[in-house]
Amino acid sequence: METNTDNIERHPLEPFLPANARLLMLGSFPPPRKRWSMEFFYPNRTNQMWLIFGIVFFGDSQHLVDAENKTFRQSVIERLLRERGIAIYDAARAVRRLSGNASDKDLEIVEKTDIAGLLSRVPLCGDIVCTGQKSFSVLTEEFGVEVPAMGGYNEFSIGDRTLRLWRMPSSSRAYPMKLEEKAAYYQRMMAATGILPRSGELKIEN
Repeated sequence: METNTDNIERHPLEPFLPANARLLMLGSFPPPRKRWSMEFFYPNRTNQMWLIFGIVFFGDSQHLVDAENKTFRQSVIERLLRERGIAIYDAARAVRRLSGNASDKDLEIVEKTDIAGLLSRVPLCGDIVCTGQKSFSVLTEEFGVEVPAMGGYNEFSIGDRTLRLWRMPSSSRAYPMKLEEKAAYYQRMMAATGILPRSGELKIEN
């Protein structure tokens, strides 16, 4: 019996893996293409991830927003991630959308990302951040790590490598938490992992 592949959607982006990455942000899967405003992760204009990053790194939720063109400042975002050593990808390589949106509960993972293989490409990485149940489910199934409390982490091992798995609030606008409170969680995590710079250290061109 043949497997029906008509509704299978493969990941449209390659992993963003700076050589100096110390932190891997692991989402679930991108939203449908019609909701994209740029060719990069968290492309939905209603998603708050880049607003959170604007607050954490620049004290301004709009710093990474290109309001005139209704998108985000992708080149500035990529430069920031490279300078701070932050990698990004998703827990699924292929999915079926059960209701046409990007909600975790409506995604069926068809092919999981090879997390161990991904981490082998960023040898300096010691921390992983997840924000959704789908991404946590992959880590739990693959490595037996328990989902930590919000804002906290649990340690786990891959071979002789010990990593910390962090739980952060979802950047979805639908997640019931104020933007500033979400940013506070991320700020504490970024400080604990050494990603946040010392005062005056971060220099990102406009």
